Amino acid sequence: MGFLLDTADIPRGERVEAVYAAMMQASVPSYVIHEDPGGDVRTRLEVWDFGSANVFTARSTGLRLLRTPKQAKQDAAPIVALSVQLLGDGRHEQLGHRQIVRPGSLMMVDLSSPYDFSWSGDGAAGCLQIPFDQVGLPIDVIRRAAANLPTSPLYHLVTSHVAHLVRDAEQLSADPAAVTAGHASIELARALIASAAHAEPHARAVLAETLLTQVRAYVRQHLADPDLRPATIAAAHNVSLRYLYKVCAQADFSLEQWIIGERLRGARDELLRPDSHGRTIATVARRWGFSDPTHFTRRFRGTYGQTPSEWRRLAAPQADS
Repeated sequence: MGFLLDTADIPRGERVEAVYAAMMQASVPSYVIHEDPGGDVRTRLEVWDFGSANVFTARSTGLRLLRTPKQAKQDAAPIVALSVQLLGDGRHEQLGHRQIVRPGSLMMVDLSSPYDFSWSGDGAAGCLQIPFDQVGLPIDVIRRAAANLPTSPLYHLVTSHVAHLVRDAEQLSADPAAVTAGHASIELARALIASAAHAEPHARAVLAETLLTQVRAYVRQHLADPDLRPATIAAAHNVSLRYLYKVCAQADFSLEQWIIGERLRGARDELLRPDSHGRTIATVARRWGFSDPTHFTRRFRGTYGQTPSEWRRLAAPQADS
């Protein structure tokens, strides 16, 4: 599913009811309370499918979502949501924990329990919604993690990942690999929850299982860093280089070659873009972590059968058409 609701297409007198109906379809039953129900209610809701998970985004004038104990008891399909605040300060209360969620921050909501979430004025948030049975962790571990997300070393990585999913949900959900992206997102969420809950042995087991998922996400965020190498990746994930290589070997995964391949793919795509035509080949190479232009050209030709210059010339007519 893509687009769900935009009140700009709905008469003002019908917007409050329309938002409620769409919110029930996009998430779990709750009371939807508008800050100014008689005023200019403006809301846009979107849901994007990623296999077992989905991405739900909401942009709205002042809004409060109140889920009562009665509503929580009636829900047969519990869900956990990792939400990034996009605009305005969110206010969240659940299971005795209160927090202000600033733009760019990540929070977790146990949608099987009562909660109270709101913002005043124009606000926006986007979340990754995952069924509990896909998380694969005990309910007490999930609930304990909710109040401790920032204590995990995975917090910033997962925050960035969810923000990226939310920002590019339309494009990513249309990709043939959307289901795989959803699976990887669930693994990252699982790792964050186990880490934030400080739950042994769950944390050790989950972090080991999801290490390669974390590594891939980390590498994609640091491809332009010329110092990116297995030793720095291992250090960033608090594991030894030997253990990192062991995990890669068990998965028949060559880390160094995969990094080079991702860098070459990024450079190739950049050379296609019209806005890159003013950059030299050496500049593009450096932007993707290749400090030696000659080495870059050799690897590029070995992979794609053409030099970067030849690729740019051949691609230019396609870009102009």
